[in-house]
Order: sequence, then structure tokens, then C-alpha cells
Amino acid sequence: MIIKELEKYRKFFTEYTELRIQENRNTRISLVKGDVMSNNRSSEGGVSARVYKDGSWGFASDPVISDEIVKKVINTATDNAVFLSSKQQDKKSELISRKASLSKDFTTTKPKKSQKEMIEFLKEIDDHIIEKYPDLTSRAITLAALDMEKTLITSDESYSYSMIPRCLVYLVLTLVKDGKPYDLFQSYGGFGQFEDNFDDPAVLFDGIRTQYEHLVNKADGIYAKAGMHDVIMDAELAGILAHEAIGHTTESDIVKGGSVAADYMNKKAASEIVNLVDFANEAFGQICPVPVFVDDEGTLAQDAVIIKDGVLQSYMNNKDTALYFGHELTGNARAYRFNDEPLVRMRNTAILPGTCKLEDMIASIEDGYYLMKSYNGQADSTSEFMFGVQLGYEIKNGKLGKAIKDTTISGVAFDVLKSVSMVSDDMSWDCSGMCGKKQPIPVGMGGPAIKCRVNIGGK
Repeated sequence: MIIKELEKYRKFFTEYTELRIQENRNTRISLVKGDVMSNNRSSEGGVSARVYKDGSWGFASDPVISDEIVKKVINTATDNAVFLSSKQQDKKSELISRKASLSKDFTTTKPKKSQKEMIEFLKEIDDHIIEKYPDLTSRAITLAALDMEKTLITSDESYSYSMIPRCLVYLVLTLVKDGKPYDLFQSYGGFGQFEDNFDDPAVLFDGIRTQYEHLVNKADGIYAKAGMHDVIMDAELAGILAHEAIGHTTESDIVKGGSVAADYMNKKAASEIVNLVDFANEAFGQICPVPVFVDDEGTLAQDAVIIKDGVLQSYMNNKDTALYFGHELTGNARAYRFNDEPLVRMRNTAILPGTCKLEDMIASIEDGYYLMKSYNGQADSTSEFMFGVQLGYEIKNGKLGKAIKDTTISGVAFDVLKSVSMVSDDMSWDCSGMCGKKQPIPVGMGGPAIKCRVNIGGK
């Protein structure tokens, strides 16, 4: 448990100041074919201060936490800001703010499991796979848990304490067919600690059976035909499109640097049935996979409606970019480690559900593909993207056909979103990855299935 009471340090603030104490605790255990290949637990923490003066920021941090060190960190950050502002010709206005005072602790209320018990949990899963699916040639199981605990105060009277956990099990199954290996990756779990996600190995068994069946279909499958096709992107692909190709282009610091999104503000950027939101902490009455209640600048977080009825409505902002663009604060300033400065980051970015049934969407395609699972992906500030696809099926005359082997999809995201003609009435979230914009950070991404046109890479 980190220090929650920071008020005694407020007397050292002489300019706009953010003071943050943070600890990240990581657990990672990996099994390959039943052998424990890694078993690590680590924690990293310290104190940081960031100070603003006349348009310039000063930052300082230290892994040691004591009254003397905290005072020194505040003074160093202040000196840095004062020095940099003295070199600045164009003085900026005062920062805007939206005060917050919140405490959110999502530590499990169940009895804590030891690392030995976590290994036994993974071994039970491995034993189940050996028994049920003996034709698999390899299996790799990884448990990854992260607790991020932070206390923050700011000179504009904001206070926040949070303990936000995430725990995932990653499973890779491998099957050899005609001398060639085929893999299929799946993640399980999400928001919450180990005890909240995995109280019994059996909770994963149905998912593992489905994963295995798809892998067998993939090994017996065909290669997709290269070229433009009508496709159904299922939730995972729609989510990564929302995050990588649209979300990053509408992060305001990227816009400030020249993102194509600036050309679309208040203009048609997608089909009128497309709505895209970066949720702060709740969506559809449920907590999001990566909830942010107060950001790392002390701003009370709120949802950022990026695309509404196909029109680009807003960017995601921190205090600096909200001042620059004259926009409302959204609470998107996030830092991963104690010694990281907050950047404009997504939280839980998703395309909203529509009104169509998935079976009707598939039935509407004469010759195309149903794309289900991605692996990796990248996009740039023009919204041009390329994602790997590790699972999908061909669609022939409105019905699912054979599975397809690994392929890629590519295009310009805004053009792809303009081609969306159907959106399913359900959605799902994924938070298995870490976004890598200068600092890694957990994010949520999600969506419904969307019918659109996209370029498929083929074999």
C-alpha cells in the first residue's frame, strides 16, 4: 500500500504542480508444454512532480520516498519549469482544470492466492489440455498480472487515489498439419486481480475447447484470395481498428503533430451508422476493462465522443492540448511508471453497437470473409493501417465456409469506416494488449461486428 496522504507537501507548491506517488506490481508466470519457463514478481515505484509555468513544463522523479526526497523532487521540477519558461518568448495562458476528489480501490476482497497456487492453477489447465487434445504438438500458457496503485494531488485542489488491477491468461495452441505448424492465440480474464478472474480452472475449459476447434479448422483451411472484399470484421478486429487506426489519429498531441484527423473535424469521417467513443470508466452500465476515474493531471475523467453519426466530433485531450485547441478537458493524460510524464492516451475505445444481427450480416455477403481474430497491428497518423488476421472464415452465398489461414488486412481507416453498411447489435471488450506510444500502458478496445470493404493480403 502506497502513501495516500500527500496534503502536507502542498505547502511546497509555488507554481501549478502535480505530485504523484505510484507503484506498479507485476507477476508473470509462463509454462511451455507443462514446464515452468519463468516465474517472476516485481514492483517498481517512486515519486514524481510536474510543474507548469508560462507554457513550459518541468519534471523530476526519484525512486526513494521520504519527506526530504519529495520536497527535493518538487523543488527540482519547479526549478526546471522556471528555467525553461525564462527561455520562452511566447507565454501561454493558465491551464484549465476540472477538479476531482476520488478514491477507487479494486483490490480483491477474496483470500489472496500465493504464487505457488497460481502455478498449480496453470498446471491444471495444462493437464486438461493434454487429456482432451492429445494431437496438439505444443501449448504455451502465460499468466500476467498488473496492479497499478497511484496517489495524486495537484495545486488546483484535485486529489485521487486508485488501485486498478488487470490479470490475464494467454494461451497459444499449436497443431502440425502436413508438416506445417499452425498456431492460435487466445487471452482470458481482464479487469480485476487473479482471485476475481480465475477462482477455478474450469472457467476456461469451454473457451479452450472453442479455441481448439477453430485451430483444427484453420489447419484444414484455405488461403484467402488477395484483393478488396466485402468482409465482416468481428468485435476484436473492429476494436483494434478503433484503437490503432482511429484512436491514435485523434489523440490531440498526434493531431497537433499533423494527424489527418484535423482535416475531418466536424466533417463526415465514417458511415452515418458509425459511432466511436473513448470511454473513461463505465460503458452500458458496466465498468470498463481499464477504468480511469481521474487522470494523471488530476482531471475528472469523462467520455470522449470521437465520431457521432459518422461525423468527427472531438479529440482526446490533456490540459496542454485542451488549452491549445480550445477544447473541453476529457481526462486522457496517463503515465505508466512513476517516472513517466503523462501523455495523451486512450482508455477504452470502441465502436458502438448498431441494430443488425450477425447472422443477417453474414447472409448479406455473396463472396467474402468473416474475420474474427487479429494478431498485432500498426497504423500511422494518416490512418493507414495493416493488421494480422489469425482466424477467419470464408463466406460463400451468405454462409460460412472453410476457415482461412493467417493473412493480413490493410487500408485507410477513415475510408474503411465510410464503407460500413451494417453494425451488429452486440459488442465485446478486449484488454489483453499494451499500447506502446512511447510508454506501454493498458488499454481497452472493443466493438460490435461491422460489415465493410477492406483489402486482404492473401497468402
